[in-house]
Amino acid sequence: MATEISMQGDMHNASPLDTFANELQAEEETFQWTKQWYALAVVEFLDPSRPHAMQLLGKNIVLWQDGSGKWRCFEDFCPHRLAPLSEGRVESDGTLLCAYHAWRFDSQGNCVSIPQSKDKETEAKHCSNPKSCAVAYPTQECQGLLWVWSESGSQAQVESQLKTPRIIPELENNSKRVMHLFWNVRDLPYGWDFFMENVSDPAHVPVSHHGIMGNRYQDAKYYDMIKVRQMSTQEGFAYEMTPVEPDIKQKVYDFQPPSHMRIVSTYKDGGKLILALYATPTRPGWCRHIGCQVLVKNEALKTPKGLGFFALPMPTWLGHVLGSLFLHQDAVFLHHQEKIIAQRRQGKWVNAVYTPNPQDKMTIAFRQWLEKRAGGGIPWDSSCDPNLPPAERDKQKLFDVWTTHTQDCSVCQNALTNINRLSILAYIAAVVCFGLGVIVDARTVASAVQSTFVTPPASFWWAIGGTILFAIAGYQLKRFSRLFYVYEFEHSHND
Repeated sequence: MATEISMQGDMHNASPLDTFANELQAEEETFQWTKQWYALAVVEFLDPSRPHAMQLLGKNIVLWQDGSGKWRCFEDFCPHRLAPLSEGRVESDGTLLCAYHAWRFDSQGNCVSIPQSKDKETEAKHCSNPKSCAVAYPTQECQGLLWVWSESGSQAQVESQLKTPRIIPELENNSKRVMHLFWNVRDLPYGWDFFMENVSDPAHVPVSHHGIMGNRYQDAKYYDMIKVRQMSTQEGFAYEMTPVEPDIKQKVYDFQPPSHMRIVSTYKDGGKLILALYATPTRPGWCRHIGCQVLVKNEALKTPKGLGFFALPMPTWLGHVLGSLFLHQDAVFLHHQEKIIAQRRQGKWVNAVYTPNPQDKMTIAFRQWLEKRAGGGIPWDSSCDPNLPPAERDKQKLFDVWTTHTQDCSVCQNALTNINRLSILAYIAAVVCFGLGVIVDARTVASAVQSTFVTPPASFWWAIGGTILFAIAGYQLKRFSRLFYVYEFEHSHND
């Protein structure tokens, strides 16, 4: 009895952090989707002058930067009449203003201004009412990413401090041996689970990404997947691919829930290539992918082989544009695969598919983790329709780059503006060159009126050549700018 009273007393005196830690230990076998950090954006790509509408686990949220330079996350509605705050403004005083009636909110979600109030006293009274507050979610910036905790409230603030996001350890030591290549971000038209299936499946790479990452006729070979880390509800699992390329010592696929896949190729000379992939569940049938490569040099400071031309030095915006070449090679069939399995599936996932080869071991393990350890799927927010959207037959929409990337990437928007300016300048230069050519030709004819045949001088041909070159440059720049809007791909044309 004394022991029982003592334990009750200890629990009563425990801090909220201790209480939450005990709860996590007790719930080890149940993955808690909402008590997690999710990577939602690359900070340097966000425009701090405006709010950004996004989604997380089916919830509509808004990201915005306050007066102190910190990014905040609110649920995307104003408590007044539920208008979306993402359609509002970030004011010079560091508050978020609702564009409907100009209510303002500080970084904590407190309402600080209701301009329609009768007087200052009435305004202060209404602002102090908890009903006037926006719903705020914990945020943090780490390794260049903006992370959002998917629960709100004072308890969420406490609980979020106990967990560390699924970061890339190699980026924490500031070593000269570590090269961090650019981040890329894209909203993809298929679910988080199908993204994880896809990236845990090396067998598809030379086939789906024929011409970039191998040859579908020569490189679709046998290999096995060997478990190297046992399955854990909270920590996921890992598999090793064997055999691997001759210059690679080991290649490990490491799933770290809820949204991180870490693919590490360790080279025989000591270098490493790390493909760090994140996929955040946004809404049914969609996920937000954020990824990068990390190259770890060996002791001789030799750089390992990267992911083809994606590892070459290039501007970030160009890497984003070229990323479509890779992402769109499997976008369409993953989008439709998700819908087909949802229609045909009865009971367990493994009963709906046929997976006789060892290459599918990790995919099967992922589905087992999802069914047995994570409640069978994502607990979408109650405000969200949990059903998958219908299959999209218009491939132009599946290949949409503007909506899924460019409109929320300030780096690409700036590049697009500069490319359009260069295109206009090239056309202007073509017109100027043509005009100069006409003038030179007219002068030549006027000075040789007695001659029956006049040969234009070299300056005329230079002017005409400049006209053609500048016109072609303007046209090609205009064509290239289209890649910021849409990039189409057909496997039947990829020879």
